[in-house]
Amino acid sequence: QVQLVESGGGLVQAGGSLRLSCAVSGLTFSTQAMGWFRRAPGKEREFAAAINWNAGRTGYADSVKGRFTISRDNAKNTVYLQMNSLKPEDTGVYYCAAVSRYRYGNWYRAANEYDIWGQGTQVTVSS
Repeated sequence: QVQLVESGGGLVQAGGSLRLSCAVSGLTFSTQAMGWFRRAPGKEREFAAAINWNAGRTGYADSVKGRFTISRDNAKNTVYLQMNSLKPEDTGVYYCAAVSRYRYGNWYRAANEYDIWGQGTQVTVSS
C-alpha cells in the first residue's frame, strides 16, 4: 500500500521558516515525480512546488518562488519543502503528492497529474 506522510507543519511568525517532510512508502520513489500543494482556508487547493524524479528540475508557483525550495532524498524516500520568509497568506494545509502512473517524469503543475496524496500538514503563519 502506498503511503505519503507529511510532517513539519506548525505555527510560526511571519518572516520565519519551516521545513516540511513527506515520507513515501510502497512506491518506487526514486523514479517518480513529486509535488507540494496547499489549501488556504476558504480557497481552492493550489500548486506550490514540484520536482522531477532525479531532482534535476523543479517548478514553483509565482507566489512562493524565491522563498520556498523543494528537494528530495531518494535514499530516504523523502521529499522536502523548505519554506523561508513565511507570510500570513502562506497559511493552509500543505499536501504532498506523487505521480505513480509513469516513471522518470518531469515536474508537474497540474493537480490532476498526481494520483497519490498525503493527508496534509497544517501551516499557520501569524502576523
